[in-house]
Amino acid sequence: MGAQVLRDFKKEYPVIVRGKGVFLYDRAGREYLDAVGGISVVNVGHGVPEIIAAMRAQAEHVAFVHGGSFANEAAMALSEELATWAPKGMEHILLLSGGSEATETAMKLAHQYHLERGKAGKYRIISRWISYHGNTIGALSMSGRTAWRREFTPYLQNFPKIHPPYCYRCPYGKSYPGCGIACAEDLERVITLEGAEGIAAFIAEPVIGTSAAGVTPPPEYYPRIREICDKHDILFIADEVITGVGRTGKNFAIEHWGVMPDMITTAKALSSGYAPLAAVILHDKVYNAIATGSGHMTQGFTYSGHPLCSAVGLAVLKYLKEHKLVESATRIGRILLQRLESLKRFPIVGDVRGIGLILGVEFVADQASKRPFPPEVGVTRRIVEAALAEGVMVVPGMGGM
Repeated sequence: MGAQVLRDFKKEYPVIVRGKGVFLYDRAGREYLDAVGGISVVNVGHGVPEIIAAMRAQAEHVAFVHGGSFANEAAMALSEELATWAPKGMEHILLLSGGSEATETAMKLAHQYHLERGKAGKYRIISRWISYHGNTIGALSMSGRTAWRREFTPYLQNFPKIHPPYCYRCPYGKSYPGCGIACAEDLERVITLEGAEGIAAFIAEPVIGTSAAGVTPPPEYYPRIREICDKHDILFIADEVITGVGRTGKNFAIEHWGVMPDMITTAKALSSGYAPLAAVILHDKVYNAIATGSGHMTQGFTYSGHPLCSAVGLAVLKYLKEHKLVESATRIGRILLQRLESLKRFPIVGDVRGIGLILGVEFVADQASKRPFPPEVGVTRRIVEAALAEGVMVVPGMGGM
């Protein structure tokens, strides 16, 4: 396809030339229903005039200033607005340009938090298997998606992993609610094994994204995780790159569990895909430890607090509020979940799950035993390709999800 290097060298990609609302259009004029919002990105739709106007207006004022020398009004305004979306006590915003950058930054800030308090040995991050936190080396070190880690293994940190809250395929062979939330207790086990003196933070996607297609933990899970983290002086990072900014029917998905994290990472929907934008939202505890210590972050990126991207983010947040799209995610999500549940009449549909508009379907070779399809069958790939042939864009997860 010319000079551009695309992800799959052997694949022929449709060339998209236009988007409007929930639809994309290719060179041939074919229409596609963007049923995943560009992989949980485009929360307000394509071609929204208010967002386009905000981009144009900011470009006419100033498109870029470097954060090492200047502040800018657009980034300041976005930070103030985003702080009102965050849980109370989380009112400090570090603006960045992508999800991987955000999770890697949260990893660094977790270590700096402990450094400021004289605990230099606390630097390792515990995460979960069947997870994804980004594609930079630090973010991939935290990720538990083995297929994406494999070829980069020599570069990755040896960070500990725990079992995910994957009730449909409980790694302990138990059933909720009689399981004692063994998957949460796995965090206690690993901390004891590894030594709390070396652990800086635990990171998790509140609702698991593409790695496990909408796996949603039971109500007791995150409260227990929070207790364990507090007991061992370990920070809790909620990776809301996919789930944040309203997609689950709450501003941030972790709010469904009534739990306060120490940091939230968010991206994707923050700009609805109109510009590269991300943020790390800091709890007072983390911010104050740095502010009253060194008073300086030993990191930064060229596009942090980018004025044009910030103007886009502010316009997106305002649009979401004005059109009550967060509330809409709850209402429409319930309807969609009911419709997807009806697919269970087909013998290859094993599980349907999720919350709000993060929903997933798991396909199986046998419903009763939950036996997965062999990898060589390529069931997920075939379903995604068949959907695209019908003009519907969906996203594959791991295995048969």
